[in-house]
Amino acid sequence: MTAPLRIGIAGLGTVGAGVLRILQAQGDLIAARAGRPIEAVAVSARDRAKDRGVPLDAHAWEADPVALARRPDIDVFVEVMGGHEGAAKAATEAALAAGHDVVTANKAMLAHHGQALALAAEEAGRVLRFEAAVAGGIPVIKALTEGLAGNRMTRVMGVMNGTCNYILTRMEEAGLPYAEVFEEARQLGYLEADPRLDVDGIDAGHKLSLLAAIAFGTQVAFDHVELEGIGSVTIEDIRRAADMGFKIKLLGVAQMTGRGLEQRMRPCLVPATSPLGQLQGGTNMVVLEGDSVGQVVLRGAGAGAGPTASAVLSDLIDIARGNRVPTFGQPAATLARARPAKGAVPAPHYLRLRLVDKPGALAKVARVLGDSGISIDRMRQYGHEEGSAPVLIVTHKTTRAALDEALAALPETGVVEGAPVAIRIEAV
Repeated sequence: MTAPLRIGIAGLGTVGAGVLRILQAQGDLIAARAGRPIEAVAVSARDRAKDRGVPLDAHAWEADPVALARRPDIDVFVEVMGGHEGAAKAATEAALAAGHDVVTANKAMLAHHGQALALAAEEAGRVLRFEAAVAGGIPVIKALTEGLAGNRMTRVMGVMNGTCNYILTRMEEAGLPYAEVFEEARQLGYLEADPRLDVDGIDAGHKLSLLAAIAFGTQVAFDHVELEGIGSVTIEDIRRAADMGFKIKLLGVAQMTGRGLEQRMRPCLVPATSPLGQLQGGTNMVVLEGDSVGQVVLRGAGAGAGPTASAVLSDLIDIARGNRVPTFGQPAATLARARPAKGAVPAPHYLRLRLVDKPGALAKVARVLGDSGISIDRMRQYGHEEGSAPVLIVTHKTTRAALDEALAALPETGVVEGAPVAIRIEAV
């Protein structure tokens, strides 16, 4: 057996401690599979005295992650600190400059600086791997860069934030409003320190931008992801959607169109009987579609110590085996700058309106939709409440631009109370 692969781990939170725990418990098995042992030489974190439930006596300590990244006695720098600027970025750059490979779980850093870091890795003759940054324990990066590398990808989509999926399924199952379930998730520790990263779709948008870069051979373009969180989804929407055979999910979709690369992370309706529609709780699911393979569905734990540390280990084992893949599946210099396309692919939409009880109200709504080139597929009206009634409309395929035009005109009819709700229906 050859010399050990020596690693330094920056960050000893849930993931970093999880990596150490797996190495200590499964060291012999990992060595057999990798062809060489993987040893943690040194570690770095903010508080040396904190009890992390895993012994640290055998590892050198560095207070500064940049100093750890520059140590001559490591081969791979493992960055699991988080944050897209500051120490994480500086230490990653230092590790590459020092001639070390890098494994990271930092989706935000790669979403903002992925192209520059990929170029730096290649210029240094190093690899930068990030399986743990997207969908936790689901091996979606390996699937795209290796298993499906012979395909021209046509679409990537998925539920990539377990917290949002938990909130939406909990609202449905318990009949609770968003605000109540949000607070429940906060108390259970499911939310990030800044909950907007979860519920506003930012965390999931980071992941989508990384998958899109690999799938379509483009530079990471997080700034071009259309983001809409779940805060406006009501229990009424969830119930009405269920009546019509749908579930609401925070769904990420990326696809290359004739107008450019469309990337959106926003609430969507999916058929209740589809794999995405049946996804419950905090589980993640990624759907990959290629011209030769068709549709591949990957489902699993999207976060947590075990799944995420497992993904870090998969990258480390690849490096130990000598499997060296470009960061985004092809040399960074060959990645194209994709033209952003917003709402380019037509789709049916769910509309929820509250109409006042006036003669001809529905006719006025239909006229506004028709003037924007939108036709109605089906419609359902519910019981009157104090002179008005909720009306649900499912449109035939239309663009978001046409829909926005109609939504802007609806208040002028004088028959619509409040703001209409519009949610895309995604074919899955």
